[in-house]
Amino acid sequence: MELREFVLQAVEENQETYLTTSHLIHERPEIGNEEYFASETLTALLINNGFDVEKAVAGHETSFVATKASCKEGPTIGFLAEYDALPGLGHACGHNIIGTASVAAGISLSEVLHETGGKVVVFGTPAEEGGPNGSAKGSFVKSGLLEGVDVCMMIHPYNKNTRSGNSLAVDPLDFEFTGRSAHAAASPEQGINALDSVIQLFNGVNALRQHTTDDIRIHGIITHGGDAPNIVPDYAKARFYIRAATRERCTEVTKKVRAIAEGAALATGAELNVIKIQNEVDNFKLNDSLDALFQEQVESLGAPFDPVNNKGLGSTDAGNVSQVVPTIHPFLKIGAEDLVVHTDAFREAAKSKEGDEALLLGAKSLALTGLLLLMEPDRLNKIKAEFETEQAALV
Repeated sequence: MELREFVLQAVEENQETYLTTSHLIHERPEIGNEEYFASETLTALLINNGFDVEKAVAGHETSFVATKASCKEGPTIGFLAEYDALPGLGHACGHNIIGTASVAAGISLSEVLHETGGKVVVFGTPAEEGGPNGSAKGSFVKSGLLEGVDVCMMIHPYNKNTRSGNSLAVDPLDFEFTGRSAHAAASPEQGINALDSVIQLFNGVNALRQHTTDDIRIHGIITHGGDAPNIVPDYAKARFYIRAATRERCTEVTKKVRAIAEGAALATGAELNVIKIQNEVDNFKLNDSLDALFQEQVESLGAPFDPVNNKGLGSTDAGNVSQVVPTIHPFLKIGAEDLVVHTDAFREAAKSKEGDEALLLGAKSLALTGLLLLMEPDRLNKIKAEFETEQAALV
């Protein structure tokens, strides 16, 4: 049997296990860094298939790195597994599919390592959706866990089959203001209004928008604005996401927003504390050669594929990985063309028949892409050369 057919058969023979795993994770949604059930479920599959698993890495209790190596030298193929859910919405981004597809691809590809040589690594990366200590892929990069990995891959559910798309860098920050309480009617002059500081921050950000490039997105909420109207608020807090097309531009805009916050504190007399709530997220660096190879595998399995990705820009911590390793983040169809992520409809699609089909297609296509990279050094060299050229252009 050819290795390609062997890999495909490895997915098909275990498809019920993979679909059941996806559905179980879907039924028990867990938010970022609390994905205990999902992490245990996925690592159990990997351990049962001969992977060495290290848990709780890079400062994330629900993370893991699973490795299976051949005794023969060869490339290291990485798969990125996400499995966190959205607060209140559950798996409305389909991470039950993402995590299971990456694990299935890693297991299937590992079955032929004795022939191809090389290594397969599945990275269990919590909290892609952010939140406290969120965006674990940033922690993985900072901890050096991607060193020695030749490529990284994952798929994401969507409303069509298409290539990786651009994403925005983002700085998630809390702006905390501390003032002094007083009776708002009897002695307001004795108070320092922390809520006024937050309002000044929002007004300043709104003024800044006129002087930013089109890629900039600054959006925030007030997480605490006081306790009662008759008390001058002595504490107020806002959370902002500051986004831009590149890390460099995002850093520049973040400096401006920080300056606005400092000005708001100075104007009101409040004290300011800026809190970095999670890892910064970098923009996604495309690798056309690796995307094209994945597209070939999807089409070879009889599925249509649109090479043009016109998906609206968001952010993903896969961008952090793409800055240090050639990476793809293609999309696979789980519903109608008007299906939108982070909605109730998307959550339901993530456990639908079409969602199951996308999971299996993704696992097969990822594994076949990895197989070609293990067997055909010229393809891998082309991908790495493209990555290095892009890196050199930024220097």
